[in-house]
This record gives sequence, structure tokens and C-alpha cells, in this order.
Amino acid sequence: MVNAARWIVPAPAKDEIARLAQALDVRLPAARVLYSRGYTDPSEASRFLRPSLDDLCDPFLMTDMTRAVERLLAAVRNRERILLYGDYDVDGTASIVVLKKAIELAGGEATYHVPHRLRDGYGMRPEVIDRAASEGIRLIVSVDTGIRAEDVVARAEALGVDVIVTDHHLPEAELPRALAILNPNRRDCSYPEKNLCGAGVAFKLVQGLFSRLRWPPGRVQRLSESFLKLVAIATIADVVPLTGENRIIVRHGLEGLRNVRNPGLRALLEVAGFTAGACPSAGQIAFRVAPRMNAAGRMASADDAVRLFLTGDPEEARHIAGQLHALNQDRQQAESEIVQTILEECSRVPVTDSQMALVFAGREWHRGVVGIVASRLVERFHRPVIVLSEEENGEAQGSGRSVHPFHLLEALESMPDLFTRFGGHRQAAGLALPVSRIAEFRDRLNAYAAGCLKPDDLRPTVEVDAELSLSEITDASMAEVLNLAPFGFGNPAPLFAVRGLTVCGEPVILNGKHVRLNLRQNGRNLLLKAWNFAERATALRDGTTIDAVICVEDDFYASNRGLPGWCAVLKDVRLQTEHGA
Repeated sequence: MVNAARWIVPAPAKDEIARLAQALDVRLPAARVLYSRGYTDPSEASRFLRPSLDDLCDPFLMTDMTRAVERLLAAVRNRERILLYGDYDVDGTASIVVLKKAIELAGGEATYHVPHRLRDGYGMRPEVIDRAASEGIRLIVSVDTGIRAEDVVARAEALGVDVIVTDHHLPEAELPRALAILNPNRRDCSYPEKNLCGAGVAFKLVQGLFSRLRWPPGRVQRLSESFLKLVAIATIADVVPLTGENRIIVRHGLEGLRNVRNPGLRALLEVAGFTAGACPSAGQIAFRVAPRMNAAGRMASADDAVRLFLTGDPEEARHIAGQLHALNQDRQQAESEIVQTILEECSRVPVTDSQMALVFAGREWHRGVVGIVASRLVERFHRPVIVLSEEENGEAQGSGRSVHPFHLLEALESMPDLFTRFGGHRQAAGLALPVSRIAEFRDRLNAYAAGCLKPDDLRPTVEVDAELSLSEITDASMAEVLNLAPFGFGNPAPLFAVRGLTVCGEPVILNGKHVRLNLRQNGRNLLLKAWNFAERATALRDGTTIDAVICVEDDFYASNRGLPGWCAVLKDVRLQTEHGA
């Protein structure tokens, strides 16, 4: 069995890890993971294990926060209508809901505009500003957008409209001339947490606003915490690192989902398959909740997602949630068809080692799903991928996703003459260009990638946290490992290398693609699942000796039956006759 994956296993540090385990009163498996991820100091590791709301950063450490809060307070006092200008993804729609509800709790009035992905595209548009000004609006707050809207903000200024930008995307060298710009990634901002999503930045503005109201501290805390559920969902959906302040937000936000009062959120959880009182994991939010929210903006209008959380009518909430569920099914179908088309093309013209970045284009592919398609193809080909839809007007629009060593936005910034518009960050970007220049773009992106990437960068890697023996796998030790959650980008589920395992019995194929197998080491057995492993199962015959990489996952079905709430999952395998890193 040939395995192209490269295993990266940390060097053992037995004495240091033993001291860390003793200081934290945890078993060695969890201590090894903490140590390998840089949490070598017991006090720092303890804060990671027990994320506290008291450790959230002071919102006024963010540049322009005081100015933004003072302007919002003035608008509330003067009964000004405020326009919230959002984006059509989970982060943008959640930001609108959070800020609108906060302003209304403070006694203000806020309306909102969320662009249509297909008609309007990404970013702020001048005609929306013109319409707002004509309706007497004198304050616009952008959420999850606006950091590169210099011309639009200038238009607002000319019309006498103040703009507060709240965003997290990377700015250009020149910032828009807004009244206030809240973005931890602006160069002159010393805010400690640089990885907030858009809803995270909006939440900091809410914290700042509430702190200036003459409310009892208990009410400020209670209302602030009530927003963490939605901010946590947005943080997971926007794939920002689940460390630092994001870890605190997500850990407490997910716990808050056990008790949901908002009719829209309750209905959304129900259509996603969660019963009352359940506490979804970050992975379940990413794969079952966020896609249904995103489906509104991808397949129809993101306004539906906003209305879902603003309605107080349970019946209307269930109706909208059902619509989002159906739209998500449409999204899955559209995505599957494009992926299949591209893979069929690649079977006819295989991807070669000389193609360091890939650009795929098709006639009127659904623009709402091309970003997800790009993500699927990055997983398959392990290199940057751009997927474009060729429109009737001669313009190609699409999205790209990248591998970690390759900064996608910097790549696009190296060839701005190609695009009518573009933006994004290291791992993801959106762009538009003339169809006539796709071939040139493909060549230039590939040449740029060839200058940045090495062959090993395109080789799949398995970053192992620690080695483990089967004798160390107990209910108690695995519970401690799962306590390192929430898992996601920046804090992935821990991976363990286990050496010298023997396959016991023949693997069982499930649904034609998954595998269940039994492994033994020194008299101890472990039953594992292996997703999408059927093609590799033929090499795992009874008695075969292997090394394996496994992870531990929550098993809610087992937990509901009174069994231990974890299961072991096989992630990669290597015959002991195979060699290599």
C-alpha cells in the first residue's frame, strides 16, 4: 500500500510532559497534546483548559472603539435611524443580528441591508449609500465588510453620512476615511486578538456600547453573554483559529446552546437534528448548522437568515428554517454536480506536478457554491484552487481556497491588472475578471505558485500531536483529550500515532465506503471507524502489522445510550514495511 502522506511526529519530551501533567492534574495523553501545541507553561495551559469570560479583552483596546461607541450612543440618544450594512455569509448575517438587537436593547433603532450574492456581489455599493442618505440616515455601520470600500465611504462622507467600519479582513495600505474603523488587523491597532471574525468585532462593539450604559453590571454581563451563541456559530463558520479569545467565545457560546430562547435559533437547531438541551460540538456546527445558514446567501437571499433570528414568532421561525434546510439540499446538489464535472475533466487531463495552482472554469456554474467546490478540490489536490463561473456578460466570477504555505490574497495582489475586483485573506479569496483573461490568469497564478511552493508543500501531511499506546486509552484519559475542544481551525482534533498494531479479523465495509476494524497491541484491543477508507481496506488483512494515526471524537449516540461518549477514528495507516517521513 503506497501512502503519500508525510507524518510529522514531535520529538518526545517525557520529563517535561510528566511535570506538566502533574501540575495540571491530567493524564499523559492530554498533557502530550498541550505540550506539542506550545502550552508548556502550567498557568498558560490551565487558562487554555478552563477558558474564562473574565479573560476576554477590554474592547477599548481596539483602535477607534471610543469614537465608535460615542457616535452610537449619540445616535441612540437622538433617535437616529442607523443602517447596518452586512455581508451574505454566516459571519455577515450573524453580525447584523447581534448589532441590531444590541442597538435596540440600548434604546436605538436600526435597519439593515444585506447584499445579494449574485446580483450585488461582495462589498459595499454606492447606490445603497445614496438611498440611505435620501431616507435621512446619517449613520451607517458596516459589519464584516467595508475595510476596502474607500470610494463608497468617501461617497457617504460627501453626503453627510457618518460610517463606522467593523471588519476583520486585511486592509489595504490606505484605510477608508470613515468616522471610526474597528479592525484588529489595521496596522495601528494594538488589540491583542488579531483573529476575530466579523461577528467577533461586532461583539466587541456591543461590549463597548453596553459598558457605557447606566445598567447594573449583572444585566450588562447577562445580555453580553446572550450574544455568544450566535457569535460562536459565526466564529466557527468563518474558519478563524479557535484559540485565544475565539476559544473563549466558542466554548461558552456552544455551552449556551443547551438553553436557547430565540425561536429562530431553536428552529434552526431542530432542522439540523439537535434536540432541546443538546450541546453541539464545533464540528457539528460547521457541518450541520452553518451550511443551512449559508444556504440562504448562496442559493437565494441572505435576508432569510437575518429574518430567522429576528422573528419572535415560532411558527414563522420553523417555516424559514425549513426553507433554509431545503436550500441547503439544493446547494449540496449544485456543489456535487460541479465537483463531478471537474473530476471528470481531471480524469481526461490529469493534474501534473508542474501545476502548482489550479484554475477551473465552467459556463454559468452556480456562483453561490464555487467557494465550497474550491475547498473540496484543495482537499483532493493539496494545492491552491480557484473555481470560476463564466457569465453571459463576459465576466468570470469565483472564489479560491489555499493550502497553508500559500498566501492567496498576496498572490492576487501581485497581478491586480487582471481583475475587475478581488479581496480576501490568506486562505480564501473572491475575484472577478474577463473570461478572455482566464488562460492568462491560470498561467500567471501557476508561475507565482511555482516561485513560492516546494514539492513537499503539495504533499498531504499528517501532523501528529503525540505517540500513544492502546493501554493509555481509557474513558478518563479520552475525556481529558476531548476537554481540549472546541476543535477546528487552529485547534484541530488531536491526532495520535500508535505503533506496532495488529489487524484482528477482516475489515468490515460499511455503506460501500467506510470501514470498521479491530486493532490489537500488547493484548489490548481497540475498535475503530475509518471514514471513506474502503479503497485502502484491501491492504488491511487479518494479521497485518501496521502503524496508525487515530483521533478521538465525541460519540453522542453512544452517550445517549449511557455508554462512554467517545469513539476512536482511524485517520491514516502505514504498513510497517513502508518507509518514509
